[in-house]
Amino acid sequence: MSATDSYKKVVLVTGANGGIGFELVRLLAEKGHKVYLGSRTLTAGKEAEERLQNEFGLKATFVQLDLTDSATIKAARDLIEKAEGPTLCERRTPSNTDPKEYVQVFDTNFFGLVECTNTFIPLIRKAKLGYGAIVNVTSGLGSNSFQASPDAPREYLDANPYSASKAAVNSYTIGLAHELRDEKIRVNCVCPGVVSTKINGYAEGGKTPRSGAQLLEPWVLLGPEDDDKTCKYYSDGSPMSW
Repeated sequence: MSATDSYKKVVLVTGANGGIGFELVRLLAEKGHKVYLGSRTLTAGKEAEERLQNEFGLKATFVQLDLTDSATIKAARDLIEKAEGPTLCERRTPSNTDPKEYVQVFDTNFFGLVECTNTFIPLIRKAKLGYGAIVNVTSGLGSNSFQASPDAPREYLDANPYSASKAAVNSYTIGLAHELRDEKIRVNCVCPGVVSTKINGYAEGGKTPRSGAQLLEPWVLLGPEDDDKTCKYYSDGSPMSW
């Protein structure tokens, strides 16, 4: 199983410039984990780091670490903490997330969306009857049904400000869809699934931006014949429970 199939770890291996330690570094690096190669001496550690790269095409980061020298142990700890701090921090949960983060995320994902939509609704009302459409780009994480499921991956749901903001978008969409139904303006939520973009670090295995846009296009182009296509929630091309 590759690290893309499971949690990617940050691992420190001591005595890793040769023998079992080196082979453990190699095995972990092959699976995509972030590995720190600990060695007592600078020369041996650098040679092991270069060997891993040159012979096997693998990457590990050398850190000088002598288990009989407290100063090198502390220095190694400080180096790894500085480099990996964001990934090694306490697990984020709703109860230990700064409320300011909720405000920041909601400002963009929810309040900004509401202000923009409400500002343009008077113009949308002037469109030819039956052709008005509002498509709110949401996320599968905005589904309360998904969040409440015992099978939902907790590592995703711990990003609570984001999922809460998208759930708010969904709720706003429902209310707006009912408000505008008699005016033949369709209002829907659509999630294109995982799309590889700058915002997610070009996530491996995601769709191209064009493929994601192609899932949104039909909802933008709804017409008079699509009278029943309002107040819908679709994720990756399939209906999603609110």
